[in-house]
Amino acid sequence: MEDIQITQLESAAIFKKTNFPVTLKFENVVYKIKPKTEGMFNNSSKSQEEKIILRGITGIVFPGEMLAMLGPSGSGKTTLLTGLGGRLSGRLEGTITYNGMPFKNAMKRYTGFVTQDDVLYPHLTVTETLVYTALLRLPKTLSHMEKVVHAEAVISQLGLMKCKDSIIGGPLLRGISGGERKRVSIGQEMLINPSLLFLDEPTSGLDSTTAQKIVSTLWELVNGGRTIVMTIHQPSSRLFYMFHKVLLLSEGNPLYFGRGEDVMAYFSSIGFSPSVAMNPSDFLLDLANGVIDDPQEDQASIKQTLVTAFKTNLLDGVKEELQKYDDSEDHEKLQKGKLDRWSNTWWNESVVLFRRGMKERKHDSFSFLKVGQVLIVSILCAMLWWRSSDIQDQTGLMFFITSFWGFYPLFQAIFTFPPERMMLEKERSSGMYRLSSYFMSRIVGDLPMELVLPTVFVIITYWTTGLKQSPVNFFSTLFTVLYGVLVAQGLGLAIGAMIMDLKSATVLASVIMLSFTLVSGFFVQHVPSFISWLKYISLSQYTFKLLIGSQYEADEMYHCGIVDATCYVHDFPAIKSVGLGGKVISVVALTIMLVGYRLLAYLVLTRIGVTKK
Repeated sequence: MEDIQITQLESAAIFKKTNFPVTLKFENVVYKIKPKTEGMFNNSSKSQEEKIILRGITGIVFPGEMLAMLGPSGSGKTTLLTGLGGRLSGRLEGTITYNGMPFKNAMKRYTGFVTQDDVLYPHLTVTETLVYTALLRLPKTLSHMEKVVHAEAVISQLGLMKCKDSIIGGPLLRGISGGERKRVSIGQEMLINPSLLFLDEPTSGLDSTTAQKIVSTLWELVNGGRTIVMTIHQPSSRLFYMFHKVLLLSEGNPLYFGRGEDVMAYFSSIGFSPSVAMNPSDFLLDLANGVIDDPQEDQASIKQTLVTAFKTNLLDGVKEELQKYDDSEDHEKLQKGKLDRWSNTWWNESVVLFRRGMKERKHDSFSFLKVGQVLIVSILCAMLWWRSSDIQDQTGLMFFITSFWGFYPLFQAIFTFPPERMMLEKERSSGMYRLSSYFMSRIVGDLPMELVLPTVFVIITYWTTGLKQSPVNFFSTLFTVLYGVLVAQGLGLAIGAMIMDLKSATVLASVIMLSFTLVSGFFVQHVPSFISWLKYISLSQYTFKLLIGSQYEADEMYHCGIVDATCYVHDFPAIKSVGLGGKVISVVALTIMLVGYRLLAYLVLTRIGVTKK
């Protein structure tokens, strides 16, 4: 008990002071993008002009300082914040250093980034959310209990004790309030005791009292020697004077950079002062939009005047501050505190992600709709094919099984990655875990539902539909169905990962699976040669062939014709087009697809959460 109390005190103490203070320096930051052409036929040979989002932003933020970036929508605040956080892809020019060093993957271990939208799992509680984050982000040198205690210390530090056992909630699920969700997002980043914390509009959508609590919490963190940079849209007067430094942007141009308490005096000195007492942030936003008391003044000329005034009056002072800063000592500190890229082992990551995934998706794994759907289809099959010994009926049953257990897992798997794209992007950008551990935990976590339901289907259907009542034939059929399910699931994972849009992915999957079904040899026995190659990549064709092979042998006979005649099974049209041989080739082909589709899905996912330079 005493050991736990000591650990709790130590955990609470980490929030008082950061281990590695980081000075953020950015000089002449420029960001350009090429506008995307709309439409299929809009391929103009003329190269489109690049759009400049950021136009030479310069500044410095020391440990123990909080920088607020203000400006109207479209001024480049979030773009600059993302660039400073090392998460911006594309043409980012200029110099951004952290204690004199450029951004590297190891820097993620010192950096927290809170996005504007709170990306959280809706069915996890506040405690579960922070505990799983602690288990993934805190180093392996800490025990499981120490990580849990760290999470509890964050809950206490951020004032979340009252709602710690409440679920996060979502648009259609009632949970905690918006302010509490924002504090949970901040808490996820605070677990690693970051030296540098970025926040994108942390007070957006919150009332003034809740916003005050959020910024007051950040103020406490700053006092621990952290460097905090945030974008904020329109803070109240109380919040404004809590910021150490302010950066005002307009259309990507800096209009002011300096101490927050000096901003009003600066603009008064260049001839811009409010006619009545007002909130400084309101006045600054009016200036950034080119709006002043005189309606005759042109907005574009006002903005240009302010840009010119910044370059004349402030820019040299900012550059001088950058030159005075000696980063050699801080550089050495950061080098000494260098950490491994990953906090935990691959196995630990996989186990934690598996447990978190099962906890989040337990409401959906064996939902009433999914179980009911399979049971109803099973019972219908049992009734329609009840004790049928007709070869036409039996081949029809096996083709239906092939089709149903091709489409069902395919469409279930499509929904695996697209809903989690934002979460995967957020967590991978933070260096929380390896993609391979996430991928493996997701695949293994879905196996129970993917294998139990088809097993139940086969058990009900097989023994009621006149198929061979032999354990060998039964298990051969069951193996074939389950193997086909895993291959179809892999195809769904690959399509979902590539498209990441559920509507488009569903349409593409329908076309692919229908094509595979049509060339599998049941509907069309004589497929034209120019399209017959499709059957060699059709998982339906190989599954159907194995199902037929699980029931019939090449020398087996069946009753055919009007008179009591017998014919060879391999001459039956639906079986003849598929053939009873080549079982090994079918298994090998399905194995290649099983591995290939999943490998493709994994490779496609590697692009998510990685900054492209």
